[in-house]
Amino acid sequence: MLKKEDIAKRIAEELKDGWYVNLGIGIPTLVANYIPEGIDVTLQSENGLLGMGPFPTEENIDADLINAGKQTITTMPGSVFFDSSDSFAMIRAGKVQLTVLGAMEVDQNGDIANWKIPGKMVKGMGGAMDLVASAENIIVAMMHTNKARESKILKKCSLPLTGVNCVTKVVTNLAVLEVKGGAFHLLERAPGVSVDEIKNATEGELIISGEIPEMKL
Repeated sequence: MLKKEDIAKRIAEELKDGWYVNLGIGIPTLVANYIPEGIDVTLQSENGLLGMGPFPTEENIDADLINAGKQTITTMPGSVFFDSSDSFAMIRAGKVQLTVLGAMEVDQNGDIANWKIPGKMVKGMGGAMDLVASAENIIVAMMHTNKARESKILKKCSLPLTGVNCVTKVVTNLAVLEVKGGAFHLLERAPGVSVDEIKNATEGELIISGEIPEMKL
């Protein structure tokens, strides 16, 4: 079973040289710490930054440098600051090749719910709606089950949706899943986790083809 940092590390393996990448709040922000050697990507933050770096150490924290989740960050050489409206123009124009988001629920149609639990106060959807509507490649980083050990990988989302038919891949603490054809396809399993454990933790339709390898972290 993976820790949050392991999920981020596995997602970092999906990065391609030259991509512009947006990292959502939560586990996705950790991906910045695990970009593979030899891969040059530019991290974009919807509050107006191109060239976000890894999280700062105590020695180089700058309270004026934050991401969209108000976490302190670092910048890379050549980074650029601009208005958030310009940032969203980039997103809506399809200039971001990969978006990594957290989620409360994902279903087998690629729908995602990640912004609201009815009855609980929230400030709003933030930039997620624009990201899921504009990006062609959306990877979700999340826990496979909730605190009650109920599946969050579902036939149909029960919470208010952020986007529909948009998620391409899900990386959880148990598995790597591809979303296509109205089902979850099991690609990899976390070290020490069996296929049966993943099946038992997945409510949505799960396609299992051949021997499923363990993730290499």
